Amino acid sequence: MAKVKIIYSCQSCGYQSPKWLGRCPDCNQWNSLVEEKQERAAHPRGELSLGTKEEPSPIHAIATDEEGRVLSGIGEFDRVLGGGLVAGSVILIGGDPGIGKSTLLLQAFAAISQTGLTCLYVSGEESQRQIKMRAERLGILAPNLLVLSETSLERIIEQVKKLKPGVLVIDSIQTIFTSTLPSAPGSIAQVRESSGSIIVLAKKTGLTTFLIGHVTKDGAIAGPRVLEHMVDTVLYFEGESGHSFRILRAVKNRFGSTNEIGVFEMKEAGLKEVTNPSEIFLMERPLEVPGSAVVCSMEGTRPILVELQALVSRSFLAVPRRTTIGVDHNRVALLVAVLEKKMGARLFDQDIFVNVAGGVHVDEPAVDLGVIAAVASSHKEKIIDPRTVFFGEVGLAGEIRGISQAEARVKEAGKLGFERCVLPTSNSSQLTHIQHPKLAGVSSLQECWKLLF
Repeated sequence: MAKVKIIYSCQSCGYQSPKWLGRCPDCNQWNSLVEEKQERAAHPRGELSLGTKEEPSPIHAIATDEEGRVLSGIGEFDRVLGGGLVAGSVILIGGDPGIGKSTLLLQAFAAISQTGLTCLYVSGEESQRQIKMRAERLGILAPNLLVLSETSLERIIEQVKKLKPGVLVIDSIQTIFTSTLPSAPGSIAQVRESSGSIIVLAKKTGLTTFLIGHVTKDGAIAGPRVLEHMVDTVLYFEGESGHSFRILRAVKNRFGSTNEIGVFEMKEAGLKEVTNPSEIFLMERPLEVPGSAVVCSMEGTRPILVELQALVSRSFLAVPRRTTIGVDHNRVALLVAVLEKKMGARLFDQDIFVNVAGGVHVDEPAVDLGVIAAVASSHKEKIIDPRTVFFGEVGLAGEIRGISQAEARVKEAGKLGFERCVLPTSNSSQLTHIQHPKLAGVSSLQECWKLLF
C-alpha cells in the first residue's frame, strides 16, 4: 500500500508546501496553511470523465443557434444575467453572510418552477425544515421546487441523474465534499474537486447550475481563484448593513454584459426588485442646502440618478482630511487639486468629505462635474438649483470632456422632473432636438462657475 503523502495547502490562494509555514509566501496570509492528505483517487470525479467524444470541426460548419433563455420571473435578476438563464451555464454567486443570496435564489426558483421546470435546491447548511420555514415567510408554494439537504457530492450527482431537474442550486459549494479525497469539507482540494464535477455534469446534461460561495473578510469569494475561471458567470450580491437596498453586480458573464446591475430592496416578505432606482435614491434628498448635487451615472444600459453630498469645513489638523464614500478617493483628490489650481479655491486647509447617498458606488468619469459642483457649493456656501443634473468628465487643464450615452442620461433626468442638465458642450451640440429638460453646455470650469454662481 502506497504511503499517504501529507501536504500543507493555503486556504486563500491554493499554494502547497511540503511543510507547515506560518505565512503563505504566495498571498502573504498568516496561518492559512492547513494540513491535507494527498492520495490518488481510483476513479476521479466518480463516473464522470473530463474528456468528450467530439471530433474537430471546421469553424464555418459549427452551428451557433442558441436555445431560448429561461426567464426567472425577476426582471432585475434576468437583467444581470444578460436576459435570462442559459441551458448548461454555471453561475457563481458570492456575498456577505445574511445579505440575501439564499432568499434571492429561492424566490427565483419558485418563479421558474411555475413555468413547469423542475428545480432542485441542494443545501449543505440548512435542513429541509429550515428551508420550508423561509419559504413560508416568503409565501412560496411551488410543487416543482424540490429541496434536498445533502453534503455528499456522490449523493447529489445520483439525485440529479435520477430527478433530471432543469435548474440546480448548491448552497453552498464550501460545504460539499467528495469521498475520493481525504481532506476536510471546505478545503481547497474539496472545493476544486466538487466544483469541477458539478461543472462537468452541467455542461454534459445542459443543466443550469447556481453555486453559492462564501466570501472572505476582504469581500472575495473564498477558495481558489480558479473557481471563478471555471464558471460562466460570477455575481456579487452587495449591500450596506445600514441600508435596505441590495445590488446584484456581474463581474464576469460569458452570456451578457458585466456592466449591468440589479437593485433590490429587502423587506419582511423577501427581496423586492426596484424598477426605478433613481426615484428611490433621490426620495429623501434635501433641496435648499449647499453641498448637494445630482449626477447621472450609467450602470450598463441603465442611467441612474444619485445625490452627491460634499462637506467642506476648516481643518485644525496639519494634514487636512479627504474622506470619500461611494466614489474613488484618488479621483476626488485630483478634482480638488484642479479646483484649487484653475479656479483659485482655497482648499489646502479644509477638510473635505464626499458621500454618495443611498450606499451606491459610482466609479465612472462622468460624475466628475457633479463632484466639482458639490465641493464648490459647500465651500462657497451657495445653493445649487435642486432641479439641475450634472454629468461630464473634468480634465487636468480644467476642460469639460464629452461622455458616452448623453441622450439616455438627459431623458432619464427629464422623466424624473429635472428642468436643467449641465453637460459638456460636445454632447449638448448633438442633442439640439431635445426641448425638455433645458441643456446647458459648458466646455470649461470657468463657464460652469459663471453658470452656477
